[in-house]
Amino acid sequence: MTTEVPLDLKKKSRVVSEGPSRAPARAMLRAVGLKDEDMDKPFIALGNLASDVTPCNVHLNRLAKDVKEGVWASNGVPFMFGTITVSDGISMGTEGMKASLVSREVIADSIETICFAEGMDGLIVVAACDKNMPGALMSMARLNIPSLFVYGGAILPGRFQGEDVNIQDVFEAVGAYSEGKMSLDDLMELERVACPGEGACSGMFTANTMASAIEALGMSVPGAASVPAVDSGMEKIARNAGKIMSTLLERDIKPRDIMTKEAFENAITVVLSMGGSTNAVLHLLAIANEAKVPLEIDDFDRLSRRTPYLTNLRPGGRFVMSDVDRVGGIPVIMNELLNAGLLHGDALTITGKTLSENLSQFHETPDNRVIFPASSPRSSTGGLVILKGNLAPEGAVLKVAGTKHLAHRGPARVYDGERAAFTAVTRGEINEGDVLVIRYEGPKGGPGMQEMLAVTGALAGSGLGENVLLLTDGRFSGATRGASIGHIAPEAAVGGPIGLVKEGDIITMNVAARELSVNISAGDLKSRLQEWQSPLPNYETGVMAKYAKLVGSASKGAVTT
Repeated sequence: MTTEVPLDLKKKSRVVSEGPSRAPARAMLRAVGLKDEDMDKPFIALGNLASDVTPCNVHLNRLAKDVKEGVWASNGVPFMFGTITVSDGISMGTEGMKASLVSREVIADSIETICFAEGMDGLIVVAACDKNMPGALMSMARLNIPSLFVYGGAILPGRFQGEDVNIQDVFEAVGAYSEGKMSLDDLMELERVACPGEGACSGMFTANTMASAIEALGMSVPGAASVPAVDSGMEKIARNAGKIMSTLLERDIKPRDIMTKEAFENAITVVLSMGGSTNAVLHLLAIANEAKVPLEIDDFDRLSRRTPYLTNLRPGGRFVMSDVDRVGGIPVIMNELLNAGLLHGDALTITGKTLSENLSQFHETPDNRVIFPASSPRSSTGGLVILKGNLAPEGAVLKVAGTKHLAHRGPARVYDGERAAFTAVTRGEINEGDVLVIRYEGPKGGPGMQEMLAVTGALAGSGLGENVLLLTDGRFSGATRGASIGHIAPEAAVGGPIGLVKEGDIITMNVAARELSVNISAGDLKSRLQEWQSPLPNYETGVMAKYAKLVGSASKGAVTT
């Protein structure tokens, strides 16, 4: 006997499936397997970002199948569809890396498009790689239909010469090899073992940072963010998504009910406590923009000043995400923060319960190796800071969790593009004390804010990671460590001060003062700006050109309008 589903659960799909005039649409739906009773059930979009182009997503078909079965079991009708992903790790250091941030917008646009076109009542997205997650959440905030996110999980570490390793080690090994500190045979051996299978990069890099942020935001299954991709528990998490979607539909809980200013502060606080990726600043600002939440870049610094740094995770520490899972997962961290009065426990989540209610199910405590208690943290302040000054009037981001280099004064070494800077580092042309300036790599200038892991990895591998300050209007991989400041805004391509710096100019960075300045008078900066000429766009047609015309400042999330 078929279970009756109230028609009020079909707030969107009713226009597709009801009434005599919709007979042609129902005829096509029958062709994909729907039966009479299915026409009265809510239609659930299932965005599946499975792809062979990256280990992060190569296994997602398996998880999406489990989600699909969970939706059927909860009396919904799942409609699976695909969209793109790109691999930052593979494209890093090539022209293709410029497409990475562009892919975030394409993902968001494509998910929004299909749900809008097909009248979907709810949305579940299964994804894993860096831009998948913010893209998915941006589309959920735009659509504002009941939605939830399922993370594909992280890769396990590899083993090299008796030590755990990951992709960060390979990037840094390139620098070590260029300096003669590593043999080619060892580099090749490391390459073969660093990524042992499926899953997103294992450290507290961008994928795991965003998975943790989304769990704290209340938009994913509690306790799921740290579960490894190969863990059998992923099947239960995926199937449970269908049950949770049923609750969301019945209670008409929509993303903007969950994604409040308090929820974003929870997400930021968790990211700061874990030493998360600088990309979280860009992505959370973008998601908040779509959710119409008044989040500002300064909110990150305000919260960082009060948030303890609780984890010992790569790239600024020793462990990886599977170690977090082994000692209890993200709820251990969130319970520490909640008990310290640093989270909004009354924030609503996809379960229909508050954050506090969800966390009451988890009882593990910090192990003092991977996760530290709030009463005795690794640091009393968070892992990210926002710097400002005449070089970055709108702000810049530094991951202090990845460096002990908190003050610097030195001469600028200026490069118009990432490739030229990488070549200079690998040729040994950068010296201790230098300030490596990489510009015209911002949202418009690149376009796309390509990541600089090839450069930062080479600096670290050559032993300069803590002796050279790197500045860019581009951005960094979550695997970056060292004194690396990104997202400098305004960017060079729109006449920002970073585009006016000359070789040898003295630049000062001071974390305590939150300062990033170039030793040039206001008058001289104005004169240089009058002489400055806007560069020709790098692309005149296609997606890159369209993106460059539409994208805004990194200080606002680099969103397209």
